[in-house]
Amino acid sequence: MQFEFKTSFDRCFKKLSPPRQQKVYQSIDVLIKHLDGEAALSPGLGLKNWHGDYWEIRAGIKDRVLFEFTDQIVFLFVGNHNQIRKFMKRK
Repeated sequence: MQFEFKTSFDRCFKKLSPPRQQKVYQSIDVLIKHLDGEAALSPGLGLKNWHGDYWEIRAGIKDRVLFEFTDQIVFLFVGNHNQIRKFMKRK
């Protein structure tokens, strides 16, 4: 599975504290392992379809990771629910 991190994701990610960044990395790792067939989907991941090819996963209580899933995974944004909603309105 190929994946890419957009600059919008990187900008938001750098603003997170190191413990929150670690939770984001862990959530992304669990997602990729599931999609590669290496692990079952953890219910704590909170995989949710926004619409079409846009999906989100949870990375802790506050943070969500937004990604586009087609023939590859493109990580677009990390933030809370309201920030993701605002980001999606611009799409």
